[in-house]
Amino acid sequence: MRKFIYLCSHLCVQVPLLPIAVLTVIPLAVCPSWRPWGAADIPVLGNPGVGQWIVIIVVAYTIIDTVRGMIDDLRHGRVGVDLLAVVAIAATVAVQEYWASWAVVLMISSGEAIEEYAQSKAESSLTALMTAAPQTAHVVRRPGVGVAGVNTGDGSDGSSDDRGDGFRKVAALPSSAASGSSDAATSHYDTVAVESVTPGDVLIVLPGETVPVDGELLSGSATLDLSNINGEPVPRGVFAGARVMSGVVNGSTTLTMRATEAASDSQYQRILALVAAAQDSRPAVVKTADVLAVPFTVLALAIAAVAWLVSGVPTRFAQVLVLATPCPLLIAAPVAYVAGTGRLAKSGILIKTQDVLENLGRVTHVFFDKTGTLTVKQPQVTRVEMLPGAGTHLNEDHVLMMAGVVETYSVHILAKGIAKAGTEALSRLHRRFEEGQRLCPQPDADWPGHGRDYPVVKHIDEDAGKGISGEVNGHKVRVGRLSFAASSEDGFLPVERIVPGRATTDGDRRSGKQGEGRLADEIRTRFGMLAPDEMASYVSVDGHLIARIVLRDVPRANAKSALASLRGLGVAKLSMLTGDKRSSAAIIASEVGIDDVHAELFPEDKVTAVTTATVTPSRGVTMMVGDGVNDAPVLAAADIGMAMTDGTSTAASESAQVVILNDDIAAVPRAIAIARRTKRVMLQAVLAGLALALIGMVAAAFNLIPVVVGAFLQEAIDVVSILWALTALLDRD
Repeated sequence: MRKFIYLCSHLCVQVPLLPIAVLTVIPLAVCPSWRPWGAADIPVLGNPGVGQWIVIIVVAYTIIDTVRGMIDDLRHGRVGVDLLAVVAIAATVAVQEYWASWAVVLMISSGEAIEEYAQSKAESSLTALMTAAPQTAHVVRRPGVGVAGVNTGDGSDGSSDDRGDGFRKVAALPSSAASGSSDAATSHYDTVAVESVTPGDVLIVLPGETVPVDGELLSGSATLDLSNINGEPVPRGVFAGARVMSGVVNGSTTLTMRATEAASDSQYQRILALVAAAQDSRPAVVKTADVLAVPFTVLALAIAAVAWLVSGVPTRFAQVLVLATPCPLLIAAPVAYVAGTGRLAKSGILIKTQDVLENLGRVTHVFFDKTGTLTVKQPQVTRVEMLPGAGTHLNEDHVLMMAGVVETYSVHILAKGIAKAGTEALSRLHRRFEEGQRLCPQPDADWPGHGRDYPVVKHIDEDAGKGISGEVNGHKVRVGRLSFAASSEDGFLPVERIVPGRATTDGDRRSGKQGEGRLADEIRTRFGMLAPDEMASYVSVDGHLIARIVLRDVPRANAKSALASLRGLGVAKLSMLTGDKRSSAAIIASEVGIDDVHAELFPEDKVTAVTTATVTPSRGVTMMVGDGVNDAPVLAAADIGMAMTDGTSTAASESAQVVILNDDIAAVPRAIAIARRTKRVMLQAVLAGLALALIGMVAAAFNLIPVVVGAFLQEAIDVVSILWALTALLDRD
């Protein structure tokens, strides 16, 4: 009830004519013919009573306000088609149908209120994004804290004390601030407007608050809710040095961060810019609807004029016009498209203009980038191969766990995949230990996973391009290329130790590098050949080469089903564009269900492939789906460029018209399905509304619908068409 009262009060504020029209019924009903001034006929109007005069005044105000709106529309390049309403309301007064005049005024005002409600309902998802925008920020004002390289402590030039990272040696932030304790959260900061934050400022974000600008985490760790950015349902843990985006919600502990962007350049503002652009744009189909409203107006006036001329009764003219409503064209069409835009936003899909929504529904050819789009962003571990004859008591999980520990410190492209697999292996080892299994001999019970919660790591050293080494619980681990993993600390391969049963000859020792190469070939032969799309990292423990970790580009788990959904939607052709080797691309394509593969392409070759398809006659609409980072040229070449991000990168490539914020390939067919349903609902609402209006006008021309009834019937037609347009919000794809 309270929500209903709030809604009514809000609509009355937005449409002040509505309460006036409602209150006008009182004098019209109580004293319509009371004339304290006596007889005083006025041309056309006759001698109205007090109640009738009040209606006339309200009608005059309505006409003036409507004409002002029509002129404003014309100034902004839109066709003002409220002429029907003006003529209809004036006609009812001219024939002295004051109850009909009041009804038309009520219908006009209530129609505006319904439009306001429908528009706000359709924009609800978009509005939610905007209202969640951060407004304030807590800037730390402690001595020694400020912009990097600028003295903010004691007024000196900072030449000797400034460390260059914003903290002075003499007055650095205490450890409590760096770890996110309440001491830093409860004092020594100023709350300012978010627009006042400059890059380099140190900020405090309290528990449950929204991060105001993009920045770098100074606290040891933090838990962040990214659902506002990419719809990710589970909070994400991040650590010192991680990028923190504006718009994410801080968890239960205070965090400290350094601003790296101004508010206007931060992640959330980029998203809001897309939302604003989509709201302000008008798709071609809505512009066409505006134009079609003009012939509809002419038709309505023609029917009304013929009815008057044939019947000789002026009231027929008013009867027809009160039923002539272009609202299905003027309101239902844009409401449907805004509703569709809101549904896309709710699904984590943002569009730059509503024209994109129109074109999405007509896509017939989709190009996909391979790496990071059809596949996961980093190569994933597929298996661990133990070296035959290595004579180790370790199993695959031990190898993965130990390799994953050291790879955590690496920046190599394969490191994240191995580190992830290592974390999973450690969990499996923990479970086995808790279940009472002892998979290692007692002397080696100190291996991670056998009683220790976390491994002890020391002496990490990465040799760029070769591999990484370190100690895990006292055991020396090397991970990387075969020559790196199998070599000893002096850099030579220990032939006699790695290939048992084969004596090291004098010829081996004299051959040097030639002997090492022959040994590497022998080791690879013992492991077996890799598939064309596979790559490997080799692992040694305590100087013994024991295993090889095999990785490959793995298709996204739902890539095949997403592409099948596209075919189910009638998308005629699916293609892959990649710079990868043809053999690797063919394997991924067969796994996800793509027949048309373009491999070993340079960026300009990708653009050529898309451009050729785009200019082909009878081609339909082409769409390119990429990660929005390296695919900018080809995204721009397609009719529609769709960038997939996870919310931790730039909100959108400048060349993409559609941005998927939740990094889910299933959003591609979902976007097309929403676009098609939106257009279908829009056409249904428009055609149904116009058909009902036309039937009503013809019936009124034959005097089958009284003028007062016609006014209310016209409003019912508007309500039906607008409510039908709002069904575009429903999830029925």
